[in-house]
Amino acid sequence: MTRERRRAWIVGSIAILVSAVVFLIPFAFVLLQAAKSPSEASDLAFSWPKHFQFFQNFIDTLTSNDGVVWRAIINSTLLTIGSVLLMVIIGAMAGYVLARKRSKWGPVVNFFVLAGLIVPPAVVPTIWVLQGLKLFGTMPGMILIETTFGLSFTILLFRAFVGNIPRELDEAAVLDGAGPIRLFARVVLPLLRPVIVTVIVVQAVFVFNDFAGPLYFLPNSDQVTVQLALFTFQGQNLSFVNLLFMAIFIITIPPLIAYIFFNRQIVGGITSGAVKG
Repeated sequence: MTRERRRAWIVGSIAILVSAVVFLIPFAFVLLQAAKSPSEASDLAFSWPKHFQFFQNFIDTLTSNDGVVWRAIINSTLLTIGSVLLMVIIGAMAGYVLARKRSKWGPVVNFFVLAGLIVPPAVVPTIWVLQGLKLFGTMPGMILIETTFGLSFTILLFRAFVGNIPRELDEAAVLDGAGPIRLFARVVLPLLRPVIVTVIVVQAVFVFNDFAGPLYFLPNSDQVTVQLALFTFQGQNLSFVNLLFMAIFIITIPPLIAYIFFNRQIVGGITSGAVKG
């Protein structure tokens, strides 16, 4: 084994070890607490449960508080699907226009897109706007809020990816008689599949795990999301720490599965615009 390969092997081993410590150990801690009895879990010790009751805790968590976990998962799923769908549609169209069209308004639009990543959201004025539109405390209003929060990042990804698509494809489609809508839908959009998958997975995890947004803009208890359910769960069941950790485990499963199956597409979509081809 050469010195370079030995060095690469050592660095890779250290990276795997650090990743295991940072991610796997906290996950194992959650699993252990979720399998314990209330008295054992309250000690918060990193130890094997004396009385293994993982499946009983799983059932108790899903049925506690009138099934608040079930309602939260359904609400978060609807919120995630609606928000990510709007992000993909609007972000793809805006990114294509910003990458292809050259106009005096381009720098202005780019400035506001970047400002969306830097400027923190104004909670009180946003609430006033939602109240004026009769959307405050409703799921459609929350979908618009989440879409707005993630749109800047989405547009930047699409714009970088479209920059790698040769303009000759657009010119050939126009010569074949394709209009703007057909050009985008039939030629450009199929080529955006890698970045679409990236946006779907990354933004879906962000929206699904968002706590501050629903806390401010969705105060209705009937439309509680998963993170608000954890907050409520902790407040109402302080003596049942095992059920709280079980709820954390249940809510962690969907984002974890999405990342495991789509991690290559995520990395490929994010780095696609880094190198001009």
